[in-house]
Amino acid sequence: MGATLYLARRLSLSSGGKKSSPAVRVAIAAVALSVIVMMWAVAVVTGFKSEISGKVAGFNSHLTVSPDHDYSSQGDCSASGSVLTLTPSLRSILDEATYISDYALQVSIPAIFKTSGDFKGVYLKSLSGSALQNFIGSSVIEGSMPDYTADSCRNQIVVSRKIADQLGLHAGISIDTYFISDAIRARRLEVAAVFDSHFDSFDDSFAYASLPLIQQLGNLSPTQGTSIAITTDDFSNVSIYAADLQRRLFTAYAEQSIYRPYSVTSARQAGAAYFQWLSLLDMNVIVVLILMTVVATITLISGMLILMVDKIRFIALITALGASRRQISRIFMLMAARIAVYGLLIGDISGLSLLFIQARTHFIPLDSDSYYIDFVPVQISIPAILILNIVTLAIICISLIIPSRFAGKAAPARTLANE
Repeated sequence: MGATLYLARRLSLSSGGKKSSPAVRVAIAAVALSVIVMMWAVAVVTGFKSEISGKVAGFNSHLTVSPDHDYSSQGDCSASGSVLTLTPSLRSILDEATYISDYALQVSIPAIFKTSGDFKGVYLKSLSGSALQNFIGSSVIEGSMPDYTADSCRNQIVVSRKIADQLGLHAGISIDTYFISDAIRARRLEVAAVFDSHFDSFDDSFAYASLPLIQQLGNLSPTQGTSIAITTDDFSNVSIYAADLQRRLFTAYAEQSIYRPYSVTSARQAGAAYFQWLSLLDMNVIVVLILMTVVATITLISGMLILMVDKIRFIALITALGASRRQISRIFMLMAARIAVYGLLIGDISGLSLLFIQARTHFIPLDSDSYYIDFVPVQISIPAILILNIVTLAIICISLIIPSRFAGKAAPARTLANE
């Protein structure tokens, strides 16, 4: 093994000149390009899934507790026809669940925005809970988020860019807002900020206001709302958490610790269509990885065979000196591995550099109307890149076993006689 390794390391990859042969350069380029494409495919899909999941979770919250639909409604909140009261018993159940990091009452009621020349129906939703506030705040493109702890901000609202464009609204403009329940109520609300999440299905339907304002408009007490928005410690486990919290609430209702049944919905259930769409991307990534690995392997095998032809005199010489076919095959496998490693290194450096640039500058845009985001998101995972390199190198080396056996079949006497 020592001699074959020495020869494989010292043997030139050129065909006689100082530069490597075109076949070797093509093989290195193919491996590098394949690694770049595979790296980007994994990073883009991972980043895309993270961004979309974050948006769905931002609008819907990780878990949502709401009154059971079969239970008769009470109060005067026409948004859902059912009111939830955050009683001490219900609060203790939520506090005992260790995976719940934050929760807040939410209220959503229908409203009509009216300008001098147009009007639009929306749901006015309470901007309660740190998760929702941070999510909407990160999407603000005009104005600033209101501080609802101050009385001066009580009548301020946050609207989406889509609603603002339809009604000609800007930060600082006041708009007449009508609420219809048992009677028509009117309020003049000030637009404090405009946000753009690129989720038109949500942006076109929701505007945000303070929780006390909506509770007052819906004739609700400070402990009442239409749902409870819950943030957990790990979004990937929301389905498990939803089942556990549903069990806790069912047990408490059966034991009469709480006075009514509740249903628990996870963000994955509320945004099932989006997550099903995202799951299809995994298959696309698998196809890309397979195709790029096949391209790199075939190109490297071709380069290896051409390299064998270039080194035919060397093969004949060491065969005449007593080298076995296995040793010769091992030499060319190690040489091919050198080419693969060169390609992997070039691909890693180039691919990571482009990923870091994209992560910082977002120089590659997307159509937000089609993809819900206006740039190509990337998420760099060093462990994933290492696994990608190891698996690619292993597949290439295994694929080179059969073609490497041709290296030991040269007839030394005939080859040296022809020289």
